[in-house]
Amino acid sequence: MLRMVRNPLLGQRFIRKTFSFSAVSNKQFVIKDHYEFDQKVINSDNPVIVNFHAEWCDPCKILTPQMTKMLGPSEEIDLAIVNVDDNAELVQTFEVKAVPAVLAFRNGVVVDKFIGLVDANMIENLIGKLARKKQQ
Repeated sequence: MLRMVRNPLLGQRFIRKTFSFSAVSNKQFVIKDHYEFDQKVINSDNPVIVNFHAEWCDPCKILTPQMTKMLGPSEEIDLAIVNVDDNAELVQTFEVKAVPAVLAFRNGVVVDKFIGLVDANMIENLIGKLARKKQQ
C-alpha cells in the first residue's frame, strides 16, 4: 500500500510504502469439537483441507508442516487440523481408519481425499484442484 505522508517540520510531502501481513497469511486452525468443525469447515466459504492426525503418529509430524508450507500465503484454501484422539465423533463420522488422513471439502462436501504420507505432487494436485474450482 502506498501512503502520502506530510512532514510538518519540513513542509514536504513524500510517499511511504507500507505492508499489510494480515492479507498474506493462510487460515490454519485446530478443530476442537463437532460444532467448531461445522462452523469452520462445513459452513466455510473457502475450500478447506482437513488433516486428521495424532500426536503419536510420526508420518503426521511430517505431513502437517509440509502441507502448511505448500499452502503458503494462500487466502483461498484453509487448513483444519483434527486430532483423532480428541475427536472420536468426527473420526467415526468421516470413517477415518488410519492417520494421517486428509479430506478436501468444498461447500461442505468431501471432494477428494488421501490416506498416509504421500509425495509432494499428490498434495500439490489436491491444492490445485481446490484452487481451480474456486476460481470457476
